[in-house]
Amino acid sequence: MNFLAHIYLSGDNELITIGNFVADAIRGNKYKVLSPEFQVGVKLHRHIDTFTDAHPIVRQSTKRLHKNYSHYSGVIVDILYDHFLAKNWSKYSNIPLESYVDNFYESLKEHFDILPERFQKLMPFMIADNWLLSYAEVEGIQRVLNGMNKRTKHKSGMNLATNELREFYSEFENEFSLFFEDLIETSNAKRLTLIKAYNL
Repeated sequence: MNFLAHIYLSGDNELITIGNFVADAIRGNKYKVLSPEFQVGVKLHRHIDTFTDAHPIVRQSTKRLHKNYSHYSGVIVDILYDHFLAKNWSKYSNIPLESYVDNFYESLKEHFDILPERFQKLMPFMIADNWLLSYAEVEGIQRVLNGMNKRTKHKSGMNLATNELREFYSEFENEFSLFFEDLIETSNAKRLTLIKAYNL
């Protein structure tokens, strides 16, 4: 899953949320020197990724893209699913998306010193362009895919994937809705297990 889903699935604890958000920048067991809440966030992130990659509905979505995008298909699906989470946000949260992401940005600023360097550099751009809110629109997803394509030196062609998003919009949305219910259930259970294990 992409940024918005990881943040949402973290619950209300700020440090768990930030740990989940930045986990891709933390390799191996390096998380063990971090605070217990941060460790929970990293472990939760890894659980979410493992569950997502193995889920048959996600694989169904990925298969639709594989011909044109090969091993980048999974990355694209993560981004497309964040679009449907943002678009249907009121189904999953009583807090308006704009308020929710503003609160998260404030949390990032307050905890800037503990962010990995990669995310310290990324954060100003994320906030200035309001990435998380922009996911609700196809145009916002297009900008994300443009950036990802640039990072692959234009080898992935990911910038073209909004063509498939528009063509198979209802299929992707239905798959996301079904999958996300499963992901919420397993994420909540894993988070509570980790919190108990760390005596938080």
